[in-house]
Amino acid sequence: MTNWIHNQEPFGSPEDIGVIQLAWLGDSIWELHQRLKYIHLPIKSKDLHLYVVSEVRAKAQVQSLRLLEPLLSSSEIDLIRRARNKTKRCPKSIDPSDYAQATGFETLIGWLFLKDPKRLSKLFDYLDNQKQTKRLL
Repeated sequence: MTNWIHNQEPFGSPEDIGVIQLAWLGDSIWELHQRLKYIHLPIKSKDLHLYVVSEVRAKAQVQSLRLLEPLLSSSEIDLIRRARNKTKRCPKSIDPSDYAQATGFETLIGWLFLKDPKRLSKLFDYLDNQKQTKRLL
């Protein structure tokens, strides 16, 4: 499911991009990944939308980040921390801690998409496998 990322070449220099911009990019990549996961289901577009929304909301991103934490390098963890600390405001309906963690998750995705797409592909595959295993249990 991640061939579209795996075949991506590193692009640009993410070190020159702010963490909020990386989070903005990471948010769109995460949502596209979720959409591609569900695109083959023969269901109504409203239901497809609900499936994707359930995966891209902040709480779900925090859960995904927690699954990835044991696999992350110290520099990746530092990038997440920097993004968390940059988050000043959040929607009233979201816990500020969850919002900050989700921003860190999105920043990591944006950074890896530009810097190391193959690693991002492996992390997405890991998350998909972990979530599939949980559904089977």
